[in-house]
Amino acid sequence: MDEYRSRSIVVRFDGAKCIHSRHCVLEQPAVFKANVSGAWIDPDAAAPQAAAEVAHNCPSGAITYERRDGGPQEAAPLVNTAHVRENGPLAFRAELIVDGMPAGFRATLCRCGASKNKPWCDASHVAAGFKASGEPATTEAPKPLAKRDGPLSITPTRNGPLEVNGNLEICSGTGRPVVRTTQTWLCRCGGSSNKPFCDGTHKKIGFAG
Repeated sequence: MDEYRSRSIVVRFDGAKCIHSRHCVLEQPAVFKANVSGAWIDPDAAAPQAAAEVAHNCPSGAITYERRDGGPQEAAPLVNTAHVRENGPLAFRAELIVDGMPAGFRATLCRCGASKNKPWCDASHVAAGFKASGEPATTEAPKPLAKRDGPLSITPTRNGPLEVNGNLEICSGTGRPVVRTTQTWLCRCGGSSNKPFCDGTHKKIGFAG
């Protein structure tokens, strides 16, 4: 993980989690400099809040920060969500515990089966030509959960789906509710006919991961 320090903020970048959503270089190009050699993050180039806002918009959690000026640190969201990205990963926002380890508040997890950094997305879906709608049908009229936040545990089962436990609202890419649940199994082999949910196809195609 790379770390860039100023007197006001520490900005960290985990390249293994980056899916190149480009929020950073588009929203704060003075801080996050595209196509340069060497250090590409300059936390002194804008107010610390500007870099913090970019981190909040980074879906993969590749960019994180630590305020050193007394400003607020990133907090868990009030509603746990997983957005289904068109032809791409599942984008989670919650107090995340992935495979038993704390994993911050933002993550994009592979659902194409091709990532070389499972369970994290590494953008392999692009080269693989993965096709999967970001607008799955609403499974039922979702009723609001009694509690909508709290820790969300995501466990990649052996050669199988993501087992998710905790309060979660699964949304389409445009934000429409698909289902609200406290336990579900989400496809990560890329083969389910009921994406984003697992339908057992991983067994038929010999998925390993």
